[in-house]
Amino acid sequence: MSNNISRSDLDTLIEYLSEEDPRLTQGGQVAAFEAEWSEWLGVKYSVYVNSGSSANLISLAVLRHQTGLGDLIVPPLTWVSDITATLVNGYTPVFVDIDPRTLALASGPTLNKINNATRGVFLTHVQGLNGLTDELLDGLERRKIPLIEDVCESHGAMFKNRKLGTFGLMSNFSFYYAHHMSTIEGGMVCTDDEDLYQMLRMYRSHGMVRESTNSKTRQQYQAANPFLNPDFIFAFPGYNVRNSEIGAVIGRNQLRSLDANNQRRNANHQIFLSHLDPNVFRTDFAIEGSSNYAFNVILNEPDMSLRDHIERELTRHHVEFRRGSSGGGNQMRQPYLKGIVQPDEWKKFPEVEHIHSYGWYIGNYPELEEQKIHQLCQLLNGCTGGNKWERT
Repeated sequence: MSNNISRSDLDTLIEYLSEEDPRLTQGGQVAAFEAEWSEWLGVKYSVYVNSGSSANLISLAVLRHQTGLGDLIVPPLTWVSDITATLVNGYTPVFVDIDPRTLALASGPTLNKINNATRGVFLTHVQGLNGLTDELLDGLERRKIPLIEDVCESHGAMFKNRKLGTFGLMSNFSFYYAHHMSTIEGGMVCTDDEDLYQMLRMYRSHGMVRESTNSKTRQQYQAANPFLNPDFIFAFPGYNVRNSEIGAVIGRNQLRSLDANNQRRNANHQIFLSHLDPNVFRTDFAIEGSSNYAFNVILNEPDMSLRDHIERELTRHHVEFRRGSSGGGNQMRQPYLKGIVQPDEWKKFPEVEHIHSYGWYIGNYPELEEQKIHQLCQLLNGCTGGNKWERT
């Protein structure tokens, strides 16, 4: 892997810290980063937080105020924080299997799962692939079911010439160390809804009313609570998930390189897919509009012996990998869901189960040399009994 905090990022941060009295806690740099990110993404409002997991947490907290409690449709292939945020906010997770070409919620089964208890669909765009379809968006609009997009692994991916994260009621991004861009730790919640934006700002900072940028909102709370100090009115049971000026300085600098880095990631991914043996490994992913996060290595057919052999060879050649792909595979198998998900319920989800046992991802990054991609493909193809398959 490569250090994705660049020399330029460090120099920019050093320059900022060399000022006479640089502010370190949330302030002008955070506000500027939020504005620049909103412009890049194509949304009206963004709220910078300390992680993508916190973005999940407060977006669902705000959704709860809009919808009330009930069911939230979620994928079994996602990061754990999507499901824990669902639980912490009082929703009941309803799992739907994935589409093997997008690794996201399968559109038809998702719509079929909607009932009177459904309060929303929380869709994860996995590893740079677009998970949206016209069928899903049209079906949710007809049923008036809100969509929350988890775009933590898919910065810059597109659907119909619009960036992912602009379709849902809210969207979440992560700026963790290994993602498309990094603020070391960090995340963003985005929306076009001004009321939700004000709530997100308050939830980010203890539920404090003074965090709202809407003077009318502040005045209403002050008038309704005349015996409280206006600086310390807490409207919601919020959190402290603020981020710092340091992260924002890095993020603003990283954002300038994001599009170019995404192009290099996608070029790497095309090379990888074109040299991987399609007779053994899946190569037919729906990559139109994608912004690749990692190389997916998924066996076409279940083969435990081959799986173990591949892992031994990758380990022997010091190639880092993650079995189960995003989030370690099928979340329904995890112990934190014991008593919430029925025993053996995970067996009813064949697509994610296949990836759980026979899928991996391997890191992709802009500086990855083409020769190393060829060597990786040769190593993987060779695990099947020699490099018999050659690209024509």
